Amino acid sequence: MTKAHKLDCESVSDTCRFIIQSENEEEAVELARKHMKEVHGQEFTDEELQDDHLQTV
Repeated sequence: MTKAHKLDCESVSDTCRFIIQSENEEEAVELARKHMKEVHGQEFTDEELQDDHLQTV
């Protein structure tokens, strides 16, 4: 079974319902980093997103 990488933005901001999910971890992290910067004005490193917010489903 293929695994997907998922970031539910609600885990970072309780006012946002944005969800990123991709089979490609690099793509999921890139999209999450871009969303967090553009929408929430927060910058995260790839490592922070992977360690603290990204789930494998």
